[in-house]
Amino acid sequence: MLGNPANKNKAVGLTPRQFHYAFTNTLSHEESQAVYDRYHVPGSARVLFQGAFANFNPRAATRVDFRNNSRAPLLFIAGGADHIVPPKVNKANARLYRKSSAITDYHEFPDRSHYTVGQDGWEGVADFALAWAVRNSQARA
Repeated sequence: MLGNPANKNKAVGLTPRQFHYAFTNTLSHEESQAVYDRYHVPGSARVLFQGAFANFNPRAATRVDFRNNSRAPLLFIAGGADHIVPPKVNKANARLYRKSSAITDYHEFPDRSHYTVGQDGWEGVADFALAWAVRNSQARA
């Protein structure tokens, strides 16, 4: 998507092969194709361009105040096999957000892809996130 600047204001789709690599890499090709056929929609390339060039723009829409002490508690959930946002990226983001005194936690689910909420066993991820949110719902920064 980033290879062609003319895509900046367009919706761009993935091929089934790209989708399998990016989102459903822990599924079989047949399972991935079924997910692709049901859920794939082209996405805005603008978000990718904004992210790619954010470090060169001091007023970027993607700018984050990592020292915001009044934000809500934040849980990073990583899939151990995620190709879009690998665990090391989630861990790095969690470290940045820990510059704030607000609650920041990280939890990794091994062998889960970016499609974690659609995979078998998604209920365990949802239960973990809900229990974490309930535990931290009264937290004040």
